[in-house]
Amino acid sequence: MSGSGAPIKIGVSSCLLGEKVRYDGGHKHDPYITAVLGRFFSFVPVCPEVECGMTTPREAMRLEGDPEKPRLMTHRSRIDKTEQMLEFCRNKVEQLAHEDLCGFVFKKGSPSSGLFRVKVYREGMAPATGSGLFAAAVARRFPQLPMEEEGRLNDPVLRENFIERVFAFRRWKDFLGQGPDLGKLVQFHTCQKLLIMSHSTQLYRELGALVARGKELPLAELLERYQELYMKALELHATVKKQTNVLMHIMGYFKKELSADEKQELLQLIGQYHDGMVPLVVPLTMLKHYVAKYRQEYLRQQVYLSPHPAELMLRNHV
Repeated sequence: MSGSGAPIKIGVSSCLLGEKVRYDGGHKHDPYITAVLGRFFSFVPVCPEVECGMTTPREAMRLEGDPEKPRLMTHRSRIDKTEQMLEFCRNKVEQLAHEDLCGFVFKKGSPSSGLFRVKVYREGMAPATGSGLFAAAVARRFPQLPMEEEGRLNDPVLRENFIERVFAFRRWKDFLGQGPDLGKLVQFHTCQKLLIMSHSTQLYRELGALVARGKELPLAELLERYQELYMKALELHATVKKQTNVLMHIMGYFKKELSADEKQELLQLIGQYHDGMVPLVVPLTMLKHYVAKYRQEYLRQQVYLSPHPAELMLRNHV
């Protein structure tokens, strides 16, 4: 759920939800999406082929020609379906603009919905790679929208990065919906500090500089530039090295409170995380305990400590 109480909406390729819309009349139901993500997100299903007027089942299609501007061709009958699909894409992205989406999960390899490394066939040459026509249209229309393919969600690092960005985008949209001003942006930025630092200290500094000279910019431009840099930062992976730096930074807030033994224990846990022996949740749990015990108000407001529901188990991988 978002801060506004409404479910967080993400777009999903219909076949991943178990809808029988594929060219062979089947589906590609993904239980992780429906059973796990479905507890926290509501889905806006999209099947470009069916929604642009194609039948189920239907002849298989593939992308051909220039990877930058591929054509969508049927395999056997060689019918060019490109314009039919592009017309749908133009209309659909404008419909989706009203759906308040915070993310999108696409079907890998699909000539319409594949996001990465979709084969584009060229006469007499090895296939190149590109994006499906619909996925490319969504990426163009919503450049900051968190997007991923279902196959890549099996990778714990990619999964955590995507879901963290979805929740971050929802927080930002909730902030925009509450009558933002420069003072509130300073407050928002303060709460995101450690989360952004775990992804990019450079972009954290750039965001800080942007907010610091916020009075020089029209509010709309300031917010637009902040959103762009904020989402760009979170797209970078929070590596073990970056996370370790943040953990040490948090520990620094307890210099006076912790005994020598407590410091030693905490340093040991952070070291074990750094060396790949325990997941991030282990040192974080100890730090959260100290945040509560010593009523560290600045840290208590840091989104980094709980950027997404613990039930998603995203910080439990080594």
